[in-house]
Amino acid sequence: MHKDKFIFAQLTRFLDRNHFNYLIKKYEGDKYIKRYTCWNQPLTIIFGQRSNQEGLRDQVVAMEAYAGKLYHLGIGKSVTQSNLSKANEQRNYRIFKKYATFMIAEARKSRISKIFELDGHVYAFDSTTIVLCLSGV
Repeated sequence: MHKDKFIFAQLTRFLDRNHFNYLIKKYEGDKYIKRYTCWNQPLTIIFGQRSNQEGLRDQVVAMEAYAGKLYHLGIGKSVTQSNLSKANEQRNYRIFKKYATFMIAEARKSRISKIFELDGHVYAFDSTTIVLCLSGV
């Protein structure tokens, strides 16, 4: 029987939940929300990225495969595709934008050596492949 924390839970432990909760209160992100909270949303997205899922449907199917372990991963309960897409569409983007800039600033402060200087702008690029059909052009 597995007694330690899962690797995913260990990775997400480094996320500053207190600052995220502050942003949720500031922008009323969990107002009228009962089950799928703002905190569950980035955890779901991170889970999908780490397990190489290509879309919402793939993410939901992968999460259903781990349904018995989602609580131990820190995600809570599984989510449906419609709830995930509604959350992505309707939640205030400023919560996630401010949290991302906060985490980048924290990463800059906590770097150990100056081998990789991070002065200036830091960009995150999405590496999703877009398939194009040349016959329809």
